[in-house]
Amino acid sequence: MKILVVGSGGREHAICWRFAESSKVKKIYCSPGNDGMSQIAKTLDIAVNDFEKLANFVKANNVDFTFVGPEIPLSLGIVDYFQQQNLKILGPSKSASKLESSKIYSKKFMQKYNIPTAQYENFSNINDALQFLKNRGKNEKIVVKADGLASGKGVYVCNGKEDAKNAVKHLMVDKILGDAGNNVIIEEYIDGPEFSYLAFTDGMSYSMMPVLQDHKRVDDNDQGLNTGGMGAYAPALLATTEVNKKVEDIVIKTISGIKAEKLDYTGVLYVGVVLNKFSPYVLEFNCRFGDPETQAVLPLLDTDLTDICTAILNKKLFNMKINWKNDFSVCVVLTSGGYPGNFKKGLEIKGLEKICDKNTILFHSGTKFRDGKFITAGGRVLGITSTADSMQSAIAKVYANVGLVRFENMHYRTDIAWRAINGK
Repeated sequence: MKILVVGSGGREHAICWRFAESSKVKKIYCSPGNDGMSQIAKTLDIAVNDFEKLANFVKANNVDFTFVGPEIPLSLGIVDYFQQQNLKILGPSKSASKLESSKIYSKKFMQKYNIPTAQYENFSNINDALQFLKNRGKNEKIVVKADGLASGKGVYVCNGKEDAKNAVKHLMVDKILGDAGNNVIIEEYIDGPEFSYLAFTDGMSYSMMPVLQDHKRVDDNDQGLNTGGMGAYAPALLATTEVNKKVEDIVIKTISGIKAEKLDYTGVLYVGVVLNKFSPYVLEFNCRFGDPETQAVLPLLDTDLTDICTAILNKKLFNMKINWKNDFSVCVVLTSGGYPGNFKKGLEIKGLEKICDKNTILFHSGTKFRDGKFITAGGRVLGITSTADSMQSAIAKVYANVGLVRFENMHYRTDIAWRAINGK
């Protein structure tokens, strides 16, 4: 097979790596990809939103199917474009991608199909939003969300109405997230641990992956600004069999809603939930693999990813058993100092050659190879994932390998998977 992966980060590196493990794969292309994955995939100088060039490349090179990593091309309709050209592609249509690209659409979908989620109001006028906040408690925790795509940075957990007013102004007046903040959601705060539930789906049936826990805050103890993700681990043992069954019921309702709305959906469905007193509430849908959840979950996959993709494309996922290893996986993300704010680029990365443990994988996110060395080229620079037969061993192993790598102002959390150890 020849496969094209669309995207450029650690998630796409992990997807390419998993495809490269298959004996059925002859060639992997990644567009645009990054320099760190060049040993397993041929990178292309084509932007993720240049659908015409991507489709022409697929035709010219007889690519068997395309796998879409990030949300932007999905929201812009890459799947619709490829299907119009009779090209095989995994991902939801533009209409189906609104489950992620519009928080307001997502909330209305959840209400319609009786999916538990926080109570909310949505606003397109800042004065209406500020008036609504006047009636909230002075110290009441409130969540403000940008309606549009914001790379994981559009959620503000606010300590009181003044904090919430500032968040609304940042989004709707200062436009710190651009058009993503034209409309906002203000919703109740639900306290509890958050989990990431991912499922393969062909739009008709589904297959759950091991439950994960992501770490969004930039600093230890879940402090600091929200990021695209500082690390993840799987399986999340705090998610009990009872909780998992409740979330699976949510997945069933979601796919039933997708069918009822006649949405074209293939690939991966991501359900972010918060657990409050053993009751899961949906925080968000993503219409693709998460980042860095992908880097934590794919090393546990014990079934050929190409077989899964083929079953999805043929609408025969119901007929397939997907196996997962009985191991534990921990991914730690190394970021540039200052992320998610301003940070330097072009800093030399040292020590990568020292990572040689067979159960540890290095995924590149924001790197470039220049003059015989890797340098930083983004906020999230690298992801290091280790697997082991216990969570404690996986944690110890991944941090031992993290300690081998260094670059100026390198930052990472030292407590990834802390809930798994503390039982909170």
